Formats: sequence, C-alpha cells, structure tokens
Amino acid sequence: MKFTVLYYSRTGNTAAMAEEVARGIHQVPGAEVKVSSLENLDEDWLNASSCVILGSPTYMADLAGVVKCWLETAGHIYQLSGKLGGAFATAHFPHGGGDIGIQSILHHLLVAGMMVYSGGDSLGDPVIHLGPVALSEDIHAADELFWIYGRRMAEQAMRLFEK
Repeated sequence: MKFTVLYYSRTGNTAAMAEEVARGIHQVPGAEVKVSSLENLDEDWLNASSCVILGSPTYMADLAGVVKCWLETAGHIYQLSGKLGGAFATAHFPHGGGDIGIQSILHHLLVAGMMVYSGGDSLGDPVIHLGPVALSEDIHAADELFWIYGRRMAEQAMRLFEK
C-alpha cells in the first residue's frame, strides 16, 4: 500500500519531521512511503496513495500560506477523495499555532473528500488528538512522537484499505 508524506519547509524542521512520520510508516508491513516537498511532488505516487499526510510550519499562528494555496487547489487537481488523511506541524513556540495549523489542514482534507484520523486518546500514550507538533527549539525531541503517529496512520490505512 502506498503512502505519501507531503510537507513545506523553509528551515528544514518540517522536512525532518516528515522523515520521522515516514519512519513510522515503514514499520508497518506492506507499507511503501514516499516523502516529498510540495515543490517536488510525485503526482503519480500521490494519486496512487491510500493515505496522504501533510505537514506545515506555522506562521502567524496558522499554517504556511504556501500550504494553504496548495490545499485550495489540490482537491481539484489530485485524486484525494476517499483517501485517509492526516496532518502535522512545526512551530517556534508551544502556543505558536501548531494545533490551529493542523486543524486548518484537516478541514481542507475533509472538503477534498478525505477521511481524517489521528487515533486520539483511544490508542493511549502518547495521546495525539489532531496530529503531532514539534517545536523548533529542540526539534528532535519530538522524533518518537512523529514516528508513532506515522505508524498509527499506516496501521489505520491498512485496516481500512487492505484487500
């Protein structure tokens, strides 16, 4: 089963967290994942993916404008409807808008006809209600949280789409 982890990253922090999400996906047998920046997206892989996870840095307490612009057109260009979707963010401050950025992404994914998932508190610790957020001060302190999120997303996609 194919998975796409997309991101926009200016400083490299969101790109690093995208790799951690992919590391978690790789832990699930049968999962194939491609990590791509929005600028270098493999459209064929994205269209063939059962699950798409999108990451954004936060600016002005919300997702990056580049990500919002991509989301505003993606549902019309790519085959997103019916896929499982998820979101993650990076931020400079604990209350710097990471959750708001994730909520914005999830809203756009729903409008595109995707199903969204995080596992919430049903999977126990660590609780990931909407999606993980990493802080730039110590970006790699969140590595484990991000790969756990990737694994959980892959496990859910397998339950939903495995034939």
